[in-house]
Amino acid sequence: MKKYLATALALAGAAFAADPAIDRGDTAWLLASSALVLLMTPGLAFFYGGLTRSKSVLNTMMMSFIAMGVIGVLWVLFGYTLAFGDNATSPWIGTLANIGMNGIGQNSLAATFEEGHYIPKYVFVMFQGMFAIITAALISGAVVDRMKFGAFALFIAIWSLVVYSPLAHIVWDAKGYLFNLGALDFAGGTVVHISSGVSALVAALVLGPRLKSTKRAGVPHNIPFVMLGAGLLWFGWFGFNAGSALGANGSASLAFITTSTATSAAMLGWLLWEVIRGQKPSAVGAATGSVVGLVAITPAAGFVSPVYAIVIGLVAASISFWVVQLKNRMQADDALDVFACHGVGGMVGAILTGAFAFSTGAGKGTIEQVGIQLISVLIAIAMAGIGTFVILKVIDAIMGLRVAPNKETAGMDISEHAEEGYSGSDLSYADDDKNPLGAPVILSTSATD
Repeated sequence: MKKYLATALALAGAAFAADPAIDRGDTAWLLASSALVLLMTPGLAFFYGGLTRSKSVLNTMMMSFIAMGVIGVLWVLFGYTLAFGDNATSPWIGTLANIGMNGIGQNSLAATFEEGHYIPKYVFVMFQGMFAIITAALISGAVVDRMKFGAFALFIAIWSLVVYSPLAHIVWDAKGYLFNLGALDFAGGTVVHISSGVSALVAALVLGPRLKSTKRAGVPHNIPFVMLGAGLLWFGWFGFNAGSALGANGSASLAFITTSTATSAAMLGWLLWEVIRGQKPSAVGAATGSVVGLVAITPAAGFVSPVYAIVIGLVAASISFWVVQLKNRMQADDALDVFACHGVGGMVGAILTGAFAFSTGAGKGTIEQVGIQLISVLIAIAMAGIGTFVILKVIDAIMGLRVAPNKETAGMDISEHAEEGYSGSDLSYADDDKNPLGAPVILSTSATD
């Protein structure tokens, strides 16, 4: 339970006097969970990549992969300490005490939610780092087919430090404002999904819509990729949610069963709406509904019973489905429906967490808890919305955000990476003189010119 995380960490130092030792079972589970959460980002790359044009599949997938590089480094240097740094006093930001992992070593321990159970602090740092990585990658779905790759990399670097880390602090740290208010967010409904969904919507508005010719051709080019990506996300999400218990225990088991159950219900709900509207039950719909269910149950995973998880999945899928149907009335070209799936799904999940937390005895009274959840949603919207707008405007002034129209028409793979996702057409550049058998792997046309 993330709610108690920072308190447990703060108490860790004092507890060391009692000769604490690493709990090997909990540590093994957190190591495995961290790896599962990292797997979600390549899964997201397949999910998004399959939904885009074939001419932009590599660029779309690279925007997820670059998050593993950029955020993976920044989190260790600055991100962790701004979110969970030692000796924090501010309700809005962490400290600089642990820049570059200063003060943390292989013998540093972090407490879990069970008395006497400790894990290496490095494991906790990396588990949280995986959340930071995928949160930044999620935003990319709104800007595919038109945003400069370099501008996106710079954006997520700044956004992670200016928006994500402070939001993680106020929700999950013992000194955080929303933590002390009593907000419930088991695994990131507010910190991860509302922030990324709202930021995606703002980014789509700032960037402007795709060219008509590009948008018209923007149908999913590889639905098996979409299904593979959704499957990897579902699999990795068990580490995301059940891992947030910080131990191999009953809380993890509750998060595990609610995660799977809500996701199943959401997939069925999404397909049911398609049939009610006279459509065929689609593979893209099944994958999208599943993702919405995963998103919605995230804040509630360890706070509601399995039966209420079904309700959360069905309600979230229904609302997100209709938001997608109304997309054409919106001015924003959120290309892959990041706001509808993650922003709306996260908000629904956060509010229903307050409504159904009574089923496990968590939180305050239902009305009071729902009110607190609404406050947390509004703060997350404000921080993500304002922060994203300012960051993008600054980057736009420095280097521009959008590729030229001719490059957008040609596709982002060639213009931004000089590579092709599917090179079955023209291989004339791969002649014998330039590419003998002993030469390195052919990277692109421009690389061999």
